[in-house]
Amino acid sequence: MNLAQIVADIAAEMAAEADRGRVADYIPALARVDPAHFGIAVVTHEGAVHEAGHSETPFSIQSVSKVFALTLALDRIGPPLWKRVGREPSGSAFNSIIQLESERGIPRNPFINAGAIVVSDALLAGHDARETIGDLLRFVRFLAEDEGVEIDGEVAHSEAATGFRNIALGNYMKSFGNLENAVEEACKVYFHQCALSMSCRQLAMAGRFLMNDGLQPGSGARITTPERTRRINALMLTCGHYDGSGEFAFRVGIPGKSGVGGGILGVVPGKASIAVWSPGLNERGNSKLGSLALERLAERTGWSVFTP
Repeated sequence: MNLAQIVADIAAEMAAEADRGRVADYIPALARVDPAHFGIAVVTHEGAVHEAGHSETPFSIQSVSKVFALTLALDRIGPPLWKRVGREPSGSAFNSIIQLESERGIPRNPFINAGAIVVSDALLAGHDARETIGDLLRFVRFLAEDEGVEIDGEVAHSEAATGFRNIALGNYMKSFGNLENAVEEACKVYFHQCALSMSCRQLAMAGRFLMNDGLQPGSGARITTPERTRRINALMLTCGHYDGSGEFAFRVGIPGKSGVGGGILGVVPGKASIAVWSPGLNERGNSKLGSLALERLAERTGWSVFTP
């Protein structure tokens, strides 16, 4: 298999696509991103890196950051976190408030916005928002082995200025006792983690531990346990694309986590960590061309958790 050629071919095909979806215009800093961008980076278990397109261009990873926040929270808190957030697909939009009422302030999973705000609140324990944001940034830089990972201040400001629904989610969960810190502090952490700016290469590097039973390839550093790695991957497969998670599993067949900035982190256990980026979104808020690119990559490589 000539993986370099496969990656180059897919990038060329995506460049020729006419229907590129629609950028997330409800966040002002994202509304200005050029929908013509497409990048892809594949880091194999052996350490080879294959990339094409705008793979070195930083972009706002948005909800892809929830994977890293969850990993850090599980390392600090462990199983008690699951008393505050569930592990089931929501079947609803990423910012829906509907299920919180019937389920008494317990979000369905950590990858919808309400769940990620609970994770942010858990990370705050014993810290203020600034310290927590710094801890998360250092963690992601360590995973990517790149000090160039940054938090985009303009995007963070846009998140805060337009994040009324997320603040409402926080207040609603606070009313049920499921936030331990001030809503403003939990949301501040959440807004800043969503504003993490990374390239496809950096993102694929940061996801390597998820293909390697929780170990960072190269250094051998233990990021998390094999059991937690499997569970994070399972949540990515079943919940990583909101109400489009079933369709993504059906078409691509690997764990993945999307963000409204147009990025997707994909994981092939034992084989590869993959990042794609195209800012135009489909009707469910996932990258239109990113999803298509991963589908074609899975077809041409045979990579799927359902393939022996």
